[in-house]
Amino acid sequence: MNPVLLSVMLPLCGALLVALTGRNANLRDGVTVVTSLITFAVVASIAPGVMEGARPAAEVFSVLPGVSFAFEIEPLGMLFGLVSSGLWIVTSIYAFGYMRGHHEQNQTRFFVCFAVAISAALGIAFSANLFTLFLFYEAMTFSTYPLVTHHGTPEARSAGRVYLGILVTTSVAFLLFAVLWTYGLVGHLDFTPGGILAGQIEGGALALLLALFAFGLGKAALMPFHRWLPAAMVAPTPVSALLHAVAVVKAGVFSMVKILVYVFGIDFLHDTGASIWLMYLAAASILIASVRAIAMENLKARLAYSTISQLSYITLGAAIATSSAVMGAGMHIAMHAVGKITLFFCAGAIYVAAHKTEISQLDGLGRKMPITFAAFFLGSLSIIGLPPMGGAWSKWYLALGAAEGHHYVFVFVLMLSSLLSIAYLMPIVVRGFFRSAPEGEGGGMAEASPAMVVPLSITAVGSACLFVFAPQLRELLLPVVGG
Repeated sequence: MNPVLLSVMLPLCGALLVALTGRNANLRDGVTVVTSLITFAVVASIAPGVMEGARPAAEVFSVLPGVSFAFEIEPLGMLFGLVSSGLWIVTSIYAFGYMRGHHEQNQTRFFVCFAVAISAALGIAFSANLFTLFLFYEAMTFSTYPLVTHHGTPEARSAGRVYLGILVTTSVAFLLFAVLWTYGLVGHLDFTPGGILAGQIEGGALALLLALFAFGLGKAALMPFHRWLPAAMVAPTPVSALLHAVAVVKAGVFSMVKILVYVFGIDFLHDTGASIWLMYLAAASILIASVRAIAMENLKARLAYSTISQLSYITLGAAIATSSAVMGAGMHIAMHAVGKITLFFCAGAIYVAAHKTEISQLDGLGRKMPITFAAFFLGSLSIIGLPPMGGAWSKWYLALGAAEGHHYVFVFVLMLSSLLSIAYLMPIVVRGFFRSAPEGEGGGMAEASPAMVVPLSITAVGSACLFVFAPQLRELLLPVVGG
């Protein structure tokens, strides 16, 4: 089978096998791990060819002239495919420890939906046109809804309504309309280097079309369509990891970058100035969400607002539309994914091992859970953008791109945001390691199970590895920015 189609189909086959083996938890979990490993191996096997200039493709069927259900792997999609399939492995192992340690119900349904969501993520990553992307974008929304409402409580069902309401409304009312408008203008929906809209639209109509795409991609959590993300924090922590790092929000910002690069074209956006309003909106989202994060007492809620801020870095980079800024946006997809999944893994480990959810409850806990809090510290450094962690490189390119475009106000925004990141992340580390535990809560080490601690340790080290391997990421993404 074509490796492109195989990579998308494997998680679906895994979901079916998980459902069939659900009565045997060990067998079910084994199927999940094996499927994730094979999927990553297939995706990784495609990468060398893409780096050498190949563009593996597969057309399944045609709907209309210029509209087909088809796949083509370009460098940006290759990066997202590697991130989503690679993190599926560690998230699955982590989920085994979390779901069993917390005695969660409906575990088989959880892993089935998780696998379907990964298939949707790979479909989005490898889509050859807007039609294919839209289909998988919607598939991801509906496959993750049962995960958000997993607990079945009134709070979970309410969060699910917000989740489904915002994401479906924005995609149908805005994104679908934008896709149809684009087809009417150009006569096809293919992602094309340099874009397809130059000479087809201009002025206010261009800005309106950009707005429909930007707000239609609700998974990018651009304000004011961000409320679904904090609401979804009622879900189990592995779901939070899926939402924030592996698939969902990354699908949103990946689609944002891909559309701005391959539909609008960065030269067209730069020359027309059509994306200036989007730059300021993304910058406002960065700062407002950062300030909101500082005010959050619940650990997962604080991390949720951090995600809203960090996603807007990617939107800002794509909207600035200089080569360095788009490079930074692409790199930040990977850097943020690995750093943020580490933080959510740590939050889940703290909840399972110590039953703590509030930041004020973390005093002295770092002495009982030193591995978890050390990993949280490393993940925080990447989110803040400090070396030797991967986030330093993506933020460097974002700031460099803003300066190259003479948008110095956004250089300031990026710097201020990093300071705000220190303000909402470092107090967690300080409380854990440098404050005394409350009376009666002393004692020795009390880490979560190895199934949780090993994945969070791997992703923490992974953030440092991304700092070292940033040149390889840059080489992969150079064709995207015209290098």
